[in-house]
Amino acid sequence: MARNTDPAAEGTSRASKAKSAEPQARAAGEKPAARKPAARKAAAKKPAARKPAAKRSTARTPVPKASSLATGPLPVAVPTLDPEIAVGARTEPAHGLRNMSEIRHFFRTNRTPIFFVGASAFNLLGLDRWVRGFSYITYYDSWKGTHPRVFSPIHKPYIEFQSGEEINNWLLRHHEVRAHIARLTPAGEKPKIAMVFFDEESEAICAELGYELILPSAELRERLDSKMTTTRIADSVGVPSVPNIITTVDSWEQLVEVTEKAGLGTDLVIQTAYGDSGKTTYFVTDKRGFDKIAGDVLGTEIKVMKRINNRPIAVEAVLTRHGTVVGPFMTEITGHKELTPYRGGWAGNEMFPGVLDDATRHAAMSMVRTLGDRLGQEGYRGFFEVDVLLDTDTGEVYLGELNPRISGASAITNVTAGAYADVPLFVFHLLEYAGVDFTLDVDEVNERWEELASADVWSHMIIKHTADTVEHIDVAPPSGRYVLDAHGRLAFSQGDLDWHLLGSENEAFFLRIYGPGDYRWKGADLGILVTKGRLQTLGGKLSIRARHLIDSIRAMYATTVLPPAAPVAEAVHMAVPDSK
Repeated sequence: MARNTDPAAEGTSRASKAKSAEPQARAAGEKPAARKPAARKAAAKKPAARKPAAKRSTARTPVPKASSLATGPLPVAVPTLDPEIAVGARTEPAHGLRNMSEIRHFFRTNRTPIFFVGASAFNLLGLDRWVRGFSYITYYDSWKGTHPRVFSPIHKPYIEFQSGEEINNWLLRHHEVRAHIARLTPAGEKPKIAMVFFDEESEAICAELGYELILPSAELRERLDSKMTTTRIADSVGVPSVPNIITTVDSWEQLVEVTEKAGLGTDLVIQTAYGDSGKTTYFVTDKRGFDKIAGDVLGTEIKVMKRINNRPIAVEAVLTRHGTVVGPFMTEITGHKELTPYRGGWAGNEMFPGVLDDATRHAAMSMVRTLGDRLGQEGYRGFFEVDVLLDTDTGEVYLGELNPRISGASAITNVTAGAYADVPLFVFHLLEYAGVDFTLDVDEVNERWEELASADVWSHMIIKHTADTVEHIDVAPPSGRYVLDAHGRLAFSQGDLDWHLLGSENEAFFLRIYGPGDYRWKGADLGILVTKGRLQTLGGKLSIRARHLIDSIRAMYATTVLPPAAPVAEAVHMAVPDSK
């Protein structure tokens, strides 16, 4: 995600690179016994369990090993119906959905299966509490087969995925996944597919298999993902960005000339059109700094901004046919060395009543609604995320960036008081793609959510491996609920399905990403910790409580460090989809 402080992490589908490492045996032509995982794990933030339609092994296959193919009979693609989904007839009233009660009832009695496909279930975990027939298809299973609504293929040969799109396309084609979808799809229904990362190939696969991809087109999303396009669209409706110019330069001298003319000075933030995890956001003050990034910015269109002191704020929204519903505003947890090796890298969010004062919140909400309504003119509809920048010197509110997708902040958005009073924000996206008529008073929903937001305090942290080592994971903490015991120690309590039932700051939910048999390397996501309460001080530092939680989770890992090996290829670090 882009902002005008240190580089921040972006959740675009253009994945960041991390050098892979493996034993020296590869140089001798042997297959490596161990390799660093190349796949990004989709974090993206249920008790309503159902019996799986087909029994399958719960044993996890260590994906990074080339010899880790599972054996045994393949699942049979028999289109048996999930009892919970199949019971009952369609519930859409002849007059359409007229109010929130009817919308809730519609999704509680839904019979069309909806699948979230991704590397992990993080982003929309727990949504099945509101939507019958909603489940998850993931590359990595954080519960080792025990979550009743998470399906992960057994047969997973080692593959060096280069993007989140590749992971999802591989899953959609997989014979076990296709059989699973067939089993849960009632006759006459067309399964719906939601993803964070997708492309035109994803669209073609869904069209061939008869799945409905309930997302804006890949072409439109790619165009709106450009920081240049976003800035120009915002300018067209009076949504302000940090003072900037969009230009192309071939030298530092030329850059200084155009920025001085525009009144931006030479303390600058430079961005290319697309980026990931802050790796294409550069902070430059002189020629020496510019020369270090020249290869990435010379001769290409760049956005050059005046550097300001700011607080980055994240907010998610859904553009419906009746207007834009805006979720709660959240601060970001970024750049802490205890969480991420990347300077300014996104590592979580916090939601609390004082994120913005009343006047600033109204201004920011109006800006997001205006931008959302403008996106409708581009043909967009559904879920998106906006980075808002609050200038701490002047109080001005600026557009930082638009991310036309589900984001990592969804994990918190979906547990707000507003979600429990009405429905989670993503359900409005499902409503827009449900193929039913509905009436929605967007003003009323936004006013109610703004009032209810004053009662919510939630946080989450993405915990990465920060050392410059490659290690085999021997022992790892399981996914589930953790509590602080009488001695203040963090201890595993139970293997819960999500974090929605956390009730106090003495509890936390850890969603494991890499487990025993996997490998971790610099920048790899170990897991996500979700908790009530704040994790940063007023000065933006990690609190003592946050540090204790991080240290406690890290202490639960036991690993074997691999000897250094020569880099052999560029492998993609498919991490938790950033809040963006």
